Amino acid sequence: MCSTDGNAELQPTPADPALLLELKTRRPPSLLELAGCETWSVDFSPDGAWFAWSMGHGIIWVVAWPLDSQEGQSETTDRGDKSFSCGQPVWGLAFGPRPHTSKRTTKGKNPLLLATGLENGVIKIWNVLTGHAVFDLRGHEGVVRDLVFPQNGTLTLISASRDKTLRIWDLAHKGKKVQVLSGHKDWINSCCVSPDCSMMASVGRFDRMVCLWSLRSYTFIRNLTGGAHKTLCLLSSCDFSPDGAVLATAAFSGSGWYIDLWDPYTSEKLATLADYFDVYGQNQISAIQFSPNGLHLAIVTDDRALRIWEPGERRMTMQTRRDRDSNGLCCNYHPQGGVVATGTRDGHVRFWRAPLSVPSLCHLCRSALRFSVSTQQIEALPLPKRIVEYLTYKNIPERLRNCGSSSSDDEEEDWES
Repeated sequence: MCSTDGNAELQPTPADPALLLELKTRRPPSLLELAGCETWSVDFSPDGAWFAWSMGHGIIWVVAWPLDSQEGQSETTDRGDKSFSCGQPVWGLAFGPRPHTSKRTTKGKNPLLLATGLENGVIKIWNVLTGHAVFDLRGHEGVVRDLVFPQNGTLTLISASRDKTLRIWDLAHKGKKVQVLSGHKDWINSCCVSPDCSMMASVGRFDRMVCLWSLRSYTFIRNLTGGAHKTLCLLSSCDFSPDGAVLATAAFSGSGWYIDLWDPYTSEKLATLADYFDVYGQNQISAIQFSPNGLHLAIVTDDRALRIWEPGERRMTMQTRRDRDSNGLCCNYHPQGGVVATGTRDGHVRFWRAPLSVPSLCHLCRSALRFSVSTQQIEALPLPKRIVEYLTYKNIPERLRNCGSSSSDDEEEDWES
């Protein structure tokens, strides 16, 4: 047991074998059970050395990771916990690119940035190491729901808002150069960028639109149709696989939740994972994210803190106990894998031991090839049909039902890496 400056406490909880530890916030009695305490977003820094989460009531907490280690601490780097008061509820946050480690770099010349999206539409940029606000980005007219830094190392920030627009900010010019992308008919709930930074995907909460955008020309590419399985269907999250060849989107309706796997190059739906339930709103899906090696997909729903699925399998690789008292809202993998952080509606954060699998040589070859080769280019190669199907992810069964959702509590506790 240890505390973080009196505002959060670290609690290892042995109730679930997959749970590594939990960070619980300490709030004054006047703030307990009030709206605004939700953890809507969590993130690890690109090098995995820092972890940040929105602990509710406009407060961001940043801690060094791992929490019990001071490895890498030096006189020029402050590894102490930090809290940022944003003055508004925080809906999205994202760490900036990893600072360069050149010997010529001096303190303050290459700060680690943290972007926070607020309820009033403002995006605040923070210097993590100093704890100071750098500048604000203004332009959105609604809640900034999601923030993403592309993986190309540039100071480019992408924001998704409830004002139905996406904005692309150039932080090197303090956000004065802005690209505005319009096309959604309602709230934008989530966005993600392909690993090669050529495409971006966004999902609308109520308009049932899965939009693909070009990050080279800042133009609309296409809307992926067929994502709405029911008339009343709410899209919640999206994520590209690490090789960029698959786009996963999550939705839920009155009868269950769905995860669709798409080919972003051809707009073809590759597979659908479905989980059905009887009571409306009992099992809504909140967030999904691919593991760093692309072998697994983390899934956060209302009835459980975390599920982990290997695309193509008919059962979950891992799923935690049922937990309706502290609904999950978001998730994020550690950059090196092995750990998944989930944020909850009560402002807490849990860290889960994720399954570790050694990628096969076939998977590694496919990932390396698909990172830079499109589906159309693969299909034009003189290769056997089975190899083409594997390289284009068409070897996954088209329709899968989560058979593990109806298992007993004893069976739910058992999982293998």
